Amino acid sequence: MGTFNNANFNDRKDAAKAAKAAMLAKLRERPTSDDPVVQAKLAERRAIVEARQKREAEREAARQEKEAREAEERARQAAAEAEMEAERQRHLEAEQRAVEEARLQRAAKIIADEAERKAARDARYAARKARR
Repeated sequence: MGTFNNANFNDRKDAAKAAKAAMLAKLRERPTSDDPVVQAKLAERRAIVEARQKREAEREAARQEKEAREAEERARQAAAEAEMEAERQRHLEAEQRAVEEARLQRAAKIIADEAERKAARDARYAARKARR
């Protein structure tokens, strides 16, 4: 911070005028858009923007490829699970058929045994009748 000096109004006004003139001179010294330095900076910025866009496109492509692979893997797993479920269902149905077949065979055996006992009973009854 500058020291306070007791300058009069005209001195302060002249200092402000000099500061404005210095700022205008600095602004006028700024290179124009035709200047090779400005053109080089613009080209560098364009190259940076293009490189950034290229990297973003590559990341997007990699992300989409990863999503496609994951979707394919999920579909493959779903198909495998469906196949396992179908196989389990086939085994369950085969087991149920075997149980039903065994039940029918037991029922047929019981019916055959009943018929055999009835035939034996009828034969005994007929033998008794014949003896009388």
